[in-house]
Amino acid sequence: MKNALITAATKGIGRAVSIAFVKQGINLSICSRNEQDLLKFKMELQGINPQITVITMVTDCSKRDELINFAVFTEKKMGFVDIIVNNVGMYKHVSILNDSEDSFQKQIDTNLLPAYELYRFFGKTMVSVGKGHIFNICSVAAINPVVEAGMYSVTKYALLGLNKVMRLETQAHGVKVTAVIPGSTLTDSWNGIEVDKNTMVLPEDVASAIVNILNMSAGANVDEVVIKPAPGQI
Repeated sequence: MKNALITAATKGIGRAVSIAFVKQGINLSICSRNEQDLLKFKMELQGINPQITVITMVTDCSKRDELINFAVFTEKKMGFVDIIVNNVGMYKHVSILNDSEDSFQKQIDTNLLPAYELYRFFGKTMVSVGKGHIFNICSVAAINPVVEAGMYSVTKYALLGLNKVMRLETQAHGVKVTAVIPGSTLTDSWNGIEVDKNTMVLPEDVASAIVNILNMSAGANVDEVVIKPAPGQI
């Protein structure tokens, strides 16, 4: 039975991936900033598949100390972590020139730092064992920048670059790394905005892609997968 770590797992893409993984019989270590959300979701996941183990920790992934504590906790409770899904992120709809003073550091710490730190924490073990799969949830803003979300685009470009370096560093050692690049996806980022869900990517679509990639043969890796709304970006 495999073990997976998923950041920001109680909502959106993280939630959909968590549900898809327990249906696959994968044990989970999940985090969120809200304890009640975590406990409720843990019960839901174990109701879907009572055979799997779900461990939780309240974590603000933008704070390095909390993130490392979560990694240490996961390794102690689970042992080897087969899968990492770097899902945590924030979206801010503002141009760089009009952005707040703290936005640069906050978005770096939320959108880039967790993937970097978890890679450094778990990567050497994956390389030494010769297996593992890391999924980095990027964005189409990493390919075509959204000028109205300037710093967000910068951090997603950086995350895609980090993904490429991770893959090159580990591919000779049996470790797989995949960038998941969704377009307009129906998550809480769209709260307060009227949208038609039939013109958007759903979190379950992203989860389905990840599961399919995960279940490919040992010799196959998907470097990048782009999932866009059928009618085009919103």
